[in-house]
Amino acid sequence: MLRNYLLIALRNLRKHKTFSFINIIGVAVGLACFLLIALYVQDELGYDRYNANADRVYRVTRTFLSSEGTASLKLAQAAPPFGPLIKQDFPEAEQVVRTLDLSNGLLRVGEHSFNEPDIYMAEANLFKVLSFDIVSGNPDQALVNPFSIMFSRPMAEKYFGSENPIGKTVRMNNQFDMTITGVFEPLPTQAHFHPGFLVSFSTLNDNRIYGAEGLRTNWSNNSFNTYVLLRPGADPKRMEAAFPAFQNKYVPTEEGRQASSFSVLNLQKLTDIHLRSHTDSEVEPTGDITYIYLFSAIGLFILLIACINYMNLATARSAGRAKEVGMRKVVGALRNQLIGQFLSESILLVVFALGIAVFLVMLSVPALNDFTNKQLSFRQLLDPVFLSVVVGITLITGLVAGSYPAFFLTSFRPLGVLKGQIASTVRSGKLRQVLVITQFAIAIALIISTAVVYNQMKYIQDYRLGYAKDQMLILRDVGDSTTNYETLKQQLVQTGAVRDMGRSSRIPSGRLLDSYGAMAMKGDTMAPVKINLRGLQVDYDFIPAYQIGMAAGRNFSRSYSTDTAMVVLNETAVRQLGWTPDQAIGKPFQYGPAKGQIIGVTKDFHFESLHQQMAALAMILQPGQLNWVSVPLKGNTSEAVQRVESVWKQFFPQQPFDYKFLDERFARLYAREQTQQTLFSIFAGIAILISCLGLFGLSMFMAEARTKEIGIRKVLGASEASLVALFSKDFMKLVVVALVIASPIAWYAMHSWLNDFAYRTDIHWWVFALAGGLTVLIALLTVSFQSVKAALTNPIKSLKSE
Repeated sequence: MLRNYLLIALRNLRKHKTFSFINIIGVAVGLACFLLIALYVQDELGYDRYNANADRVYRVTRTFLSSEGTASLKLAQAAPPFGPLIKQDFPEAEQVVRTLDLSNGLLRVGEHSFNEPDIYMAEANLFKVLSFDIVSGNPDQALVNPFSIMFSRPMAEKYFGSENPIGKTVRMNNQFDMTITGVFEPLPTQAHFHPGFLVSFSTLNDNRIYGAEGLRTNWSNNSFNTYVLLRPGADPKRMEAAFPAFQNKYVPTEEGRQASSFSVLNLQKLTDIHLRSHTDSEVEPTGDITYIYLFSAIGLFILLIACINYMNLATARSAGRAKEVGMRKVVGALRNQLIGQFLSESILLVVFALGIAVFLVMLSVPALNDFTNKQLSFRQLLDPVFLSVVVGITLITGLVAGSYPAFFLTSFRPLGVLKGQIASTVRSGKLRQVLVITQFAIAIALIISTAVVYNQMKYIQDYRLGYAKDQMLILRDVGDSTTNYETLKQQLVQTGAVRDMGRSSRIPSGRLLDSYGAMAMKGDTMAPVKINLRGLQVDYDFIPAYQIGMAAGRNFSRSYSTDTAMVVLNETAVRQLGWTPDQAIGKPFQYGPAKGQIIGVTKDFHFESLHQQMAALAMILQPGQLNWVSVPLKGNTSEAVQRVESVWKQFFPQQPFDYKFLDERFARLYAREQTQQTLFSIFAGIAILISCLGLFGLSMFMAEARTKEIGIRKVLGASEASLVALFSKDFMKLVVVALVIASPIAWYAMHSWLNDFAYRTDIHWWVFALAGGLTVLIALLTVSFQSVKAALTNPIKSLKSE
């Protein structure tokens, strides 16, 4: 029986080559998109699951609350004392380990030196909590002693080639000699952090670096990643419930407030970090579970469009197969046998399409890897779980695509079929119209989404940030002293390639995560302010280097020795304090170590991403060494960089000249949205392509079905143009209905997406007009090909067609 079904199915596929080709290509492209998205989703969902104890490892996060009790700062890190105290006070904690991201460090071996961005300090029990593959060295002892360092295998090969690095010495930051105690394999791509080097945490006990006292008592430096391995069966919610009392016990009060009133500790699952963490500070960029849902839905929608194509074309051809069904029923075929026949045809077609889809996936995976910076492999399709999903999807696709044609065709009564009484029913095809509308509604919604994302990206690119970001060269850790730095600056300016040079604790495009206690005059006394005021340490030249305008007052000046006690605010801070810029000048103000008065108010400038609201900002003067140096260039960029490098090598002959441009950092802030824009464009194009393939097939069928009608109309004097219009208008009506349905759905979805931006464009009416016009034009061109062909046919041939 099954063999008979397959033989008949193959014959039907060969007999109707055009319809078979349209269906197979449509389903193949739909399946290929689905499989590529499935590979991406599987990779995203697999983050940190390689850890042996992934289900029991949690990260301690800390949220700071405003005086009104709302979250003002959400951090993925915590202060250093929390780790040991959690281990001490909570028996549920089997292990607690702390790591510290050093962000950047200069390592030198012999004459070779490199700035390394992935250096982490880690406690000795790290390998009992997180899974590492240790190549050499004793994992229990490698991070015990101070000034010990472990290299990842690629870094060991970079510095030592094929030599065994164990026991060798490396110079760090031109200050300390570190002994290499181990080598580990790089963590998988699906890890939330990727250390190139691990330095023993006990090194921090040295007072030149941090000091043991600071590790025990510094509650304000929330830079330490703290991981907790719970004992089997331990309840993390019970621990979280005890955290308020735990904080009140150890953390000092602030302005009379207990710690639990301004600080909240939470436990975050290790496997939730990549997709469900929405903190203000992460070790590495994370994903978003919302996008996983979104792209999964798009994959299913594209597959649905391909299934709809099959349904439409199969039911449209039903008149041609009606007599076959009638004859089979007359000779005794049961309905379930006929249903099995039609479903087998559908599944066979989908199996052919799957073969083509797999080939398309093989071709597309390298491009997808380049686009997403992942290491997806076609071999993932051979994973038993993934393979079972693919087989299941293939069967479901075949059943869904073939179900309606099977039940529709087998419902015909033999007598009516043999008398030719079903043609009008087939031609009207109400459900088929609904399916076409569904196809184009999905495609139109994707086009609208693409246009909105493009407009938002254009809005961001054109938005005035309030500072000069073009040709801004960024350097780190320049000079060992203020004197050395000033000399370097003078020589750089003298080259004519540098306009100015400023230093700061952070640079625009980063996050403002620092905050100090602020006090302003209230009546006759100084009182704490009730606004969330972020802090930035700068030198005399930071504001002019970025060409930030002043709304009132002045910048810090070397002419005033007291400026180290003064404060410069931005307009948002002044406004939240209830003053105008002019009123703020001269008012007594304290912020962290600065205890003087407000000497200037800058115009607002967007230090952070446009995802965030403008922060109230206080700048204080720190003319000594700061982490970041901003160098605005002049003239030809490449020549200016060469001049800067030449001077650099004179001052730091053993230090690599590593630099970045601010506009590149700024672009990375919106990399996810740029990726989304490109993917929307691709998916919208594919959706339109598959829909038009189906429309082409339908128009071909309708032209054949109405051949005699067209001949009669031409004999009676109808023009080719009127016939094309008559033939096309029914399809155009469906596209217009699809536009009406898709527009409010797309508007709601994109309105929600835009809410992630504090500064956003409007959704303009022309976006919907553009999507509708573009879809109508493409559909019209698709249908017109068959319409014109039918209209130009000799009416004599048309009238002889039956």
